[in-house]
Amino acid sequence: MSNLRPTEIILILVVVLLLFGAKKLPDMARSLGKSARILKSEAKAMKKDDEAAKAAEAPTAPADPSAQSAPRTIQAAPGDVTSSRPVSEPNRTAQG
Repeated sequence: MSNLRPTEIILILVVVLLLFGAKKLPDMARSLGKSARILKSEAKAMKKDDEAAKAAEAPTAPADPSAQSAPRTIQAAPGDVTSSRPVSEPNRTAQG
């Protein structure tokens, strides 16, 4: 692509102008600029969210030691007939 001469570049621009028309080109450039701004602001927002999540994940010592020993449970999927059970509970299979 770097081998394009100025004449070829002008020819490409004329063809684009003929295809899209002089009225549509400014609108297309404007919408492209808006899209770029939206993309940039969303990228900044995602970066802020990541930084906030990392700050929230920072390990902190629990104020109440008994709060940490509460059993965690596995939640059943919607429509599943099984109930939630503690994670630390052993499997209750028939032992003979």
